[in-house]
Amino acid sequence: MKTGGVSTHGSTLESLLHEAHEFFSSGAFSRAKVVLEKALGIDFEHPEVLASLKCAQFWEDRHSRLEGYTDPFDKGEFLLKEWKVFSTFLSAAGCPGQEGLFPIRQWVFSTALEQYLRLLESPDSEDTELLFKVGRCYKGSGDYLQAQRFLETAGQKRKKEPAILAELADCYALLNEVRISKVFFREAFFIDPQLVELAFLESVMMTRLMDRLRTDGLKDPELTEWIPVYATLYGVFNVKRELKPLEYGKLKQAIFNLEADLDGGRYEDGNFLVPRLINRYFWLIDHYVMSGESREMIQEVLEKIKKLDASVYEHYIH
Repeated sequence: MKTGGVSTHGSTLESLLHEAHEFFSSGAFSRAKVVLEKALGIDFEHPEVLASLKCAQFWEDRHSRLEGYTDPFDKGEFLLKEWKVFSTFLSAAGCPGQEGLFPIRQWVFSTALEQYLRLLESPDSEDTELLFKVGRCYKGSGDYLQAQRFLETAGQKRKKEPAILAELADCYALLNEVRISKVFFREAFFIDPQLVELAFLESVMMTRLMDRLRTDGLKDPELTEWIPVYATLYGVFNVKRELKPLEYGKLKQAIFNLEADLDGGRYEDGNFLVPRLINRYFWLIDHYVMSGESREMIQEVLEKIKKLDASVYEHYIH
């Protein structure tokens, strides 16, 4: 039926989805399920209704389990752990769309934040891990300025921790400080991609890149290793810095060790070795360019990349 050219069927469905999403934001997942089941009666094949219903069922179960915890820290940890499970679940269930996903994110991180704040004596606390978790939760709940404050404090205490660097980079991106965001992301993935928790990243530059790589068939944890390679190829990690002499020495040693592992077949996971080595070759080339080294030295590294992965080489030089 249509009234004035507008489908009442469609508007009813839309209003039910909106109502369910409002229940998501308050953690009322059982009530959201009731609303979504009504929507399913209107259109039992509607993809967003189906996906949202799966999400409501997922968090209804977690919400009831959350009540079993009494310690604030345990409650916060449970929610963040389940968010990581949920991010994997979304790939199989189909994302309900940002309109539906944001209120779930907001409830999860706001609820976890309440728990961690109960344990935080002051923003100047010496508990770096707690400061980091508070910053992560502020970011997840949408308060990016507070997130920046806590993540920067945590980062000052642990200057080379990939998880903190990545969260801070994500926060900068959400605050539209893109240049510094790219620097921090590049550093985090260089130090150790496996310590970057992709489930907590929400900036467009990273989510689009991850979606593209997943579409191409890459899956965690291998995907995490290829992110810095393709971020370089696609121009995401295009803000570079010159290495200090000590850093250059460490880079050369890391490359030597990785090459030895590859040649000797001693590396436990070759799927990790190749992207890690290619990423370090990229850093070495950048260093050679910035320090004015000869074209021959750069070409030597390019040939090594070509030997490892010809398609990466072709994309890089073009």
